Order: sequence, then C-alpha cells, then structure tokens
Amino acid sequence: MAVEQTLVLVKPDGLVKSLTGDIILKLSSPKRKIMGAKIVTVTKELAEEHYKHLKDKPFFDELIRYIMGEFHTPRIMALVYEGKDAVKEIRDIAGSTNPEEAHPESMRGKYGRITTGGVFENVIHASENKKEAEREVKLWFKPTELVSTIYPVVEREVKKKEYIWKSDLKK
Repeated sequence: MAVEQTLVLVKPDGLVKSLTGDIILKLSSPKRKIMGAKIVTVTKELAEEHYKHLKDKPFFDELIRYIMGEFHTPRIMALVYEGKDAVKEIRDIAGSTNPEEAHPESMRGKYGRITTGGVFENVIHASENKKEAEREVKLWFKPTELVSTIYPVVEREVKKKEYIWKSDLKK
C-alpha cells in the first residue's frame, strides 16, 4: 500500500447540481488529504490534452464539449488527493464511467445519467492509474498550487505578464 496522488474533477454537471460538497464528503477519509483544489474554466486545449487517450473514439468531440461546459457551466472543480492506494479507492468511490453500469451507491451511480441526447453525465473524473494520475495532476496544477511538493521540481526564473488586483497598485 503506497502513498499515491490522484486527480479528481467535479465535472460541469456536478457543479450545476451543487454536488461538490457531497463529493468531497464522500471522498473524505483520515487516510486521504486534499493537496490542492481550484475552480477552473476548461479550455479546448486543456480538455483535448486531458482526454488525448480517447482521441480516436467516436464520442471524443462530445466529451470535449461536455468537459468544457457547453451543456452546463464552463467550469469544473479540480482536486488533488493524496493517500494510501488513493487511485484505486477513489475510482471505486467514483464508480463505473457509464452511470447505468455504476454501483448505485457510487458517485456516478447516485448522480450520473445518460441524457436523452446520449450525453454521459458522470459527475466526476478520477485518475485511472498511478501513471495517469501523475500526468493529470501535472496538467491541471502547477507545483505552487499544491500544499506540498509531491513530484520533483526545479526552480527557474520566468518573466511573464500576471494579473493583480487593481487595488494592490496603490500599495
């Protein structure tokens, strides 16, 4: 039983249905801790990179539109969890990606559905395995957005434009 990190996304339908509290509560355990959390507007580039392993599937374009919020809201909640066997345990809690096949007590079984238009609304994403978890965490989070260093990092100076609060200009 190794300590692992995993990515969880509360998808647009989960936000619209106000399920974030229920999902976080269901994922809560003394064995797991949240290492990072944020609300994100998903760009097409981010969505396509996240789901690149499904690029050749006939539902790929619909999946990209779904995660970008075209059917609900253009935002998701991204979380990084850490704990012993976190990947498998959280996948078990999430349930099968097909809501009709998911155990009724899983997140997808309880809250997911397939719309009359055929869209899978499965509320939550959970990394499939440890390798994918690392790729996904690094895709969705910068090292500085996590409460501790979970993967090796290097420091470098980067000059770039950043946004600050207008009121901070007077300080």
